[in-house]
Amino acid sequence: MAVGRNYLGSYRLVRLIRVGHTCQIWESIDERVERRCALKALQKEHVHDRQELGYLKNEYEVGRQLDHKYIIDTYEFVTAHDLPFLVLEFFSGRNLKQLIRQESELLDELTHMVIKHSAEALSYMHQQGWIHRDIKPDNFMVNDEGDVRLIDFAIAMKPPRGLGKLFAGKTKKIQGTRSYMAPEQIRGAALDPRADIYSFGCVLYELLTCKPPFTAVSSNDLLNKHLFAPIPVASAANRNVTPEFNNLVFRMMSKKPEQRPESLSMFLREYATMRPLKSTQKPSS
Repeated sequence: MAVGRNYLGSYRLVRLIRVGHTCQIWESIDERVERRCALKALQKEHVHDRQELGYLKNEYEVGRQLDHKYIIDTYEFVTAHDLPFLVLEFFSGRNLKQLIRQESELLDELTHMVIKHSAEALSYMHQQGWIHRDIKPDNFMVNDEGDVRLIDFAIAMKPPRGLGKLFAGKTKKIQGTRSYMAPEQIRGAALDPRADIYSFGCVLYELLTCKPPFTAVSSNDLLNKHLFAPIPVASAANRNVTPEFNNLVFRMMSKKPEQRPESLSMFLREYATMRPLKSTQKPSS
């Protein structure tokens, strides 16, 4: 294995893409096969953090079982120079949160493809028996052609089944991202794919309006809004949203799971009969 400042094992580091709270992402070249890839490595101060290492290993175990064109490919889990890291498909694009914040001129014209591809990725994940549990704009990568990759399976899990479902109690540790968490996820209840459908509804609301459905000055206030506040209406913030799609997103964000679409397959069937926006042309100023 190559050793040096510009190498991590057999991977030549090309550039640092992003630094997060616990991980850093590098563009790299696997010199064994001349393959461009992304390395997701724990920050040095977290290499001995059992929880963060567990998240990274879970991301690998889930990701390596998923094979879909709109889900990021997961190649291997490696430890080199005492640094654990994931090797992932390199995908050149921005995350959906960045695209929304930048209010890119591409956003309206890409909306249909982003919705369809993202839903297909998550639907496939559900069909394989997994719940993502952290669906948010940051976890969908999008390129300028509207191609999508669903990423980050750190807290993904399989829901309890059979007797396990009967005896599943409340979860003491609530995991997820507060701006997008389903009410049952906040309460620590046993989850099924409809929790992801709620979160995906929040993502679609933000895609349509350029703001999350709920905001608050404190974390507790934000969670309480997901639990009790009236569901916001996307068309009230964006008149370009069609009534049909507005109603579909509204149902996805229902407080009660049984009032949401039963599955993302059902969502896709309904979505095929409508369009999200009345027009993809920007109004003249």
